[in-house]
Amino acid sequence: TFGRGGHSRALLAELSADARLVGIDRDPQALAEGAQLHASDARFSMLDGNFADCLPTLSPASWSGVLFDLGVSSPQLDQAERGFSFGKDGPLDMRMDPRSGVSAADWLAQASETDIADALYHYGEERAARRIARVIVARRAQAPLTRTVELAELVASQLPRQGRTHPATRTFQALRIVVNDELGALERGLESAVELLEAGGRLAVISFHSLEDRAVKRFLQKAAKAPATNRRLPPGANDFVPTLRLVGRYEADETELTQNPRARSARLRVAERLADHSARLH
Repeated sequence: TFGRGGHSRALLAELSADARLVGIDRDPQALAEGAQLHASDARFSMLDGNFADCLPTLSPASWSGVLFDLGVSSPQLDQAERGFSFGKDGPLDMRMDPRSGVSAADWLAQASETDIADALYHYGEERAARRIARVIVARRAQAPLTRTVELAELVASQLPRQGRTHPATRTFQALRIVVNDELGALERGLESAVELLEAGGRLAVISFHSLEDRAVKRFLQKAAKAPATNRRLPPGANDFVPTLRLVGRYEADETELTQNPRARSARLRVAERLADHSARLH
């Protein structure tokens, strides 16, 4: 979630001289940017990989904060060759790490019509998922779908345009989530992040679409609030010890939106790590 280091540079400007900041990303360009930051500030170091895999390698219960900046970075959207944007013609790739994994083009070539429809419906919340999946399968029978604009035009041919939102927006979101296992990585990453935080440490998550935000909200509420009790269970079975305290949910103000219009859809949720139950008893 290092991206191009905007958050990291802002944090380093506020942190003490003996602080330590670790960035995580799997995008080669982000890693190069992180290496430059490390060269200029020894407090910063960079890990190469998915945050769901990297976080468990760090020392538990010893970090004062973990920040997730989810989704696609602006440079990834702006570079046609990365295949994230339906507004720029490029290879239909969408991999956060182009060094590994299956591209969106390869996934569309291999997946069944049912799997494509399910992905569009569940990860893009696309109501016309079955119709779009049907035309994708029909088109690939003639020739593989390999270009972003080609897919965007195919989807647009099946859906009316609503306002400023492009008809292919939900389809591209769904494919990106599938290709990068974004929701699975998010769940695993959040679980690891809680274990890393010291008592009083803060967990902050910036999400950019409703699926991410709902997943984050559910996770935080589950960690902070006791579920409904069941009187049929034996004594002690209903005991619940929260690990987090909810701090708040925030959106960008007009000043920030003027500087960064893409923050309009951003939602920031913050929670605080509570002391372990065993520690609170002593």
